[in-house]
Amino acid sequence: MHFICFLRNTMLSNIRILQKQSYKYVTQMTVRDALNAALDEELARDENVFILGEEVAQYDGAYKVTKGLWKKYGDKRLIDTPITEAGFCGLAIGAALAGLRPICELMTFNFSMQAIDRIVNAAAKNLYMSARRYPVPIVFRGPNGNAKGLAAQHSQCFGGWYMSIPGLKVMSPTTCEDYRGSLKAAVRDPDPVVILESEVLYNVQFPVSDEAMDKDFVIPIGKAKIEKPGKDITLTAHGQATLYTMQAAEILAGEGIEAEVINLRSLRPIDWDTIFKSVTKTHRLMSVELGWPICGVGSEIVATIMENPIFFQLDAPAVRCTGIDVPMPYAENIEYECTPKDHHIVDYAKKVCGVKI
Repeated sequence: MHFICFLRNTMLSNIRILQKQSYKYVTQMTVRDALNAALDEELARDENVFILGEEVAQYDGAYKVTKGLWKKYGDKRLIDTPITEAGFCGLAIGAALAGLRPICELMTFNFSMQAIDRIVNAAAKNLYMSARRYPVPIVFRGPNGNAKGLAAQHSQCFGGWYMSIPGLKVMSPTTCEDYRGSLKAAVRDPDPVVILESEVLYNVQFPVSDEAMDKDFVIPIGKAKIEKPGKDITLTAHGQATLYTMQAAEILAGEGIEAEVINLRSLRPIDWDTIFKSVTKTHRLMSVELGWPICGVGSEIVATIMENPIFFQLDAPAVRCTGIDVPMPYAENIEYECTPKDHHIVDYAKKVCGVKI
C-alpha cells in the first residue's frame, strides 16, 4: 500500500509538472491503452506487421496490452506461441528476413535470456555479417526490471545488457507519449529494436497531447526529452526511474536546488548532445536508474562524460544513483529500499551540490 500511494502521489506531481509545459493536452490515457492504440494503428497501417508471443491473441495478452486486436485482425496478425522464447523469437527473425515486420512480446525481459542467442547473434548482427544485404526489422517488447514481489529471477533490468550490443536499438519509455512514439518508431525502423517497458506503469495515466494522438506521431530513436529545466544539477533517468526523479526534482526545488531532469527515452543510441548541453549549463551530473550499478546505464554515461572535453565543465564528480548490488529480494519492505525512490535521489543530489544532509 505504501508503494501504491507513493506512485500515485508521484504521478499527480508529474502531471502537474507536465501541464505547465506549452503542449495542449486533450486526454488522459494509461500506458497500457497507449501501447494498445499504437499497436492497432501500426497493424492497420502496414499489413506486414504482426504480433506474436505467449497469450497475445485469444487471451488479449498477459498484461492486456493486445486486448481486442486478435478479434479485429485474426490469426495471421496475432499469433499465440508455445512457452518457448528461443523458438518464437527465432521464427520472428526469420519472418523479418523475409520482409515482414514482427513484434515479439516477451512476458518479461527476464525470459529474454531464453532467446539471448537469437536476439544478439541473429537479430543484432545479421545486417553487419551480411554486408548490409539483410536487415532485420523486428521489435522485441515487454516489461523490464522489477514490479512488485516478483523476487530475484523476475526483477532484473536489462538496460545495460542490451545497450551494450552493436546492431540493436534500445528504448526505455516513461510517459504515454514516450510509449506511443517509441513503439511506432520501432515498428517502422529497419533495424531490430528492444523496447524496455515497466509493468508498474501499465495502469498509470498520463496526459497526452494533440500531437501525440496523431497516428503518425513518432519519437526519433536517440532523442531525449528535458522533462524539467533547471540550472543547478542535471539528472538523467529512463523508464520508471524518471517518475521518481521528477518527484525528487520537485522536492529539491522546494529546498532551493533547481534540477534539470532528462528523460533519456533511448539507451542506444543515447542523446549525448542533450546531456552535454545540460551539463554545460548546470555543471553537475547525476544518473538515476533502477538497475544494478555495475556496468549499468549510469556507468556508461559517467564514463563518457569523463572521456570528453565536457568533463571540464563539471564542478563536482559525476555520480550514479542506482539499485542496490544484490539480487532483488521478495519481501516487500526490503524490495522497496533496493531501488532509488525520491528520498534517495534527493540525498544523492544534495551531496553533488555540496549541501550537507
